[in-house]
Amino acid sequence: MPISRVWRGYGAAIFLEFGRLLHPKQRRDGSEMGPSGEMGLMIDSGWRIEGPRSILGGSDTEERLWGKALDRLLGAEVASLSLAGRLPEIDIGLSNGLHVVSSMLASGQPEWTLFDRRSDSRFWLCVRGGRVVCEETSFDGDAPVTRRR
Repeated sequence: MPISRVWRGYGAAIFLEFGRLLHPKQRRDGSEMGPSGEMGLMIDSGWRIEGPRSILGGSDTEERLWGKALDRLLGAEVASLSLAGRLPEIDIGLSNGLHVVSSMLASGQPEWTLFDRRSDSRFWLCVRGGRVVCEETSFDGDAPVTRRR
């Protein structure tokens, strides 16, 4: 899947939206917000973009320089996905040779989530208690029901 949208969340958080088809989204008040992809990746505070021989930018880089590094991700296709470390960090390898890597430095858990929105149920992978877990939200009428797998 290609990276079709990159956006910044609160603080140093970044979001990557994957897929050729973006879906419009609305806030609870009915106002429009940016579209979501078929899949998505959120990395909360610690992240970097790696080139073949150097780090191009990351959460500790000056914010004014983030846009240039993040723009290089648009249109690149996902070539690989791997997890590394005793406390799993995510590494997304791209067709243009770049890698997007989570790198949590604060106490707690690695703070990344991979979302799968390709069906009526929503699945996501994240780290809880030092392990990768899969959680699912489905809807029973209007009420969301979340289960851990």
